[in-house]
Amino acid sequence: MAETTPDVVPSARALLRERDYLFFWCSRWTGSFAAQIQSVAMGWQMYSLARRTMTVEQSAFMVGMIGLAAFLPVLILTLPAGEAADRHDRKRVLQLCFTGEIISVLTLAVATWRGVASIPLLLVIAAVFGASRAFFAPANTAMGPMLVPRKLLPRAIAWNSLAWQTASIAGPAAGGLLVALSPAHAYFTTFGLYLVAALAVTLIRKSTQPQVQPGSRWALMKEGLAYVWRQKIVFGAISLDLFAVLLGGATALLPVFARDVLHVGAEGFGVLRAAPAMGATLVAFSLAANPIRHKAGLFMFGGVALFGIATCVFALSHALWLSVAALAVLGGADMLSVYVRQTLVQLVTPDPMRGRVAAVSSVFVGASNELGEFESGVVARLLGPIGAALFGGIGAVVVTGVWAALFPALRKADRLE
Repeated sequence: MAETTPDVVPSARALLRERDYLFFWCSRWTGSFAAQIQSVAMGWQMYSLARRTMTVEQSAFMVGMIGLAAFLPVLILTLPAGEAADRHDRKRVLQLCFTGEIISVLTLAVATWRGVASIPLLLVIAAVFGASRAFFAPANTAMGPMLVPRKLLPRAIAWNSLAWQTASIAGPAAGGLLVALSPAHAYFTTFGLYLVAALAVTLIRKSTQPQVQPGSRWALMKEGLAYVWRQKIVFGAISLDLFAVLLGGATALLPVFARDVLHVGAEGFGVLRAAPAMGATLVAFSLAANPIRHKAGLFMFGGVALFGIATCVFALSHALWLSVAALAVLGGADMLSVYVRQTLVQLVTPDPMRGRVAAVSSVFVGASNELGEFESGVVARLLGPIGAALFGGIGAVVVTGVWAALFPALRKADRLE
């Protein structure tokens, strides 16, 4: 313990002295908090609207359709978004993305308040949100390392993840409470939070204009794809996340579990949504204070395997406390693997290419989240919600073993330097 303490205090204080990074962190937290509330409200509202005329399985499928609607723009716009993040001022890109999110959630808030919200409107808003996020993710990921010295990057990545995870604890819980009042309350709150996040980005003074590489836009996009393919550690890390979370996306089915398996209502739904982030936050705090020093690859694979096992426990649970515990373990395990992946990818990627690599990574992450929601909805329609979650957890464990064999360099990755 005495060996790590001298390193922890100066590094933490050094981050606090980075003014622009603090604004960046504030924007990241507030924007993530808003996105979580919006996600909770849209999922609950979709399920509630669908249950008026559909069965449980059909309604679960419609919740999954929100994920698909949000993912398709990410898939289509990934390469242009990455090229934009490596060509244009990254702060300006984020401002435009927040503008799109503000307009879309305000539209949904007014429609819900006036009682005219519908399933088609929810799907359209999800698609607009996905288009904004397609450009947001690479610009946000690429801008962060520009605001801190390289020696602070691993610790900054841990604090970036901590911002997202703590927002993910407060967001679902707040979303559940707001939805219990009215989805309109949740959407108007999200609108205000997006305004704050946009303001925080605007206050960043450091230049966030990347060094533009020569070549046509297509050549630059092609170069980014080729780089990811050649760097087997990068490709292995982001593809592992893709397939593991794609299969193990039990959180997409939480509205179904809350209403028709555990019978805990909107408030219980908020607790369930917060549980993964509670576990992830504990792990993120630990990593921020004591970053992984050795055997990073093994930690990553172990995290993904534990993620799958916890998903299986959640699938079979019929008690709220056990479900919450399983989701907390699931979130902590996911945080561990995400931390290793993000640190490896950002450390080995040169700044002029960070936007394009982040864009490719974001489509993999988007596929694992939004497309994972769609996959869970489809499987739930065939196997029921419990069978779908169990299928996903077993699949995540299997993928861990396969990827450990396919990517030995990733498995043997040692120091995050």
